[in-house]
Amino acid sequence: MKTIVQLTMIPAILCTLSASLAADDVSDTLTEAIKSYESGAYSDAVEDINYALQLIQQKKSESLTSYLPEPLTGWSAKKAQSQSAGSGMFGGGIGANRTYTKNSAKIKIEILTDSPVLQSMMGLFSNPIFATSDGGKLERIGRQKAIVKYNEDRKRGEITIVVDKRFLVKLTGTKVSQDTLKAYAKAIDFKKLKKLP
Repeated sequence: MKTIVQLTMIPAILCTLSASLAADDVSDTLTEAIKSYESGAYSDAVEDINYALQLIQQKKSESLTSYLPEPLTGWSAKKAQSQSAGSGMFGGGIGANRTYTKNSAKIKIEILTDSPVLQSMMGLFSNPIFATSDGGKLERIGRQKAIVKYNEDRKRGEITIVVDKRFLVKLTGTKVSQDTLKAYAKAIDFKKLKKLP
């Protein structure tokens, strides 16, 4: 029943998309889905819709890479990676990550959206007792609530931030100071990230 409802919504979705998108793989695939639906080839229509969804998720994950900051002075960074994950990875979702290095120091920044993991993380942020139960501290970074965990002896830590109830930003660092880890968190443009559709 759910699939039939989704199929009946295709014309409205396509009209909305065509107003904002030039002809590309997504709009072409949705056009094919409508043709399949109208001819009664429902399996083909569902396959086309799923493929279009994957393409849209891929485009969204690729756009996330632009929100990962440039390396700080003296640091270098690998090319940002995008990912559109199934239910097995982080509970599903769309994400991007980038790794930064300086000698033996290493920081990885990940941005995840459209994931069920966000719901559980928001629960942590709303209850300070849970947020700090395993040694973390609730702090503000760039006007965002953050859970900061850092081990001074091991020079290792992580920062977790939920942005606009839609994005999970996680920084993990090894052989780094807490100040450097926070500096990378502050380098993320959270205001710009909130505007991502």
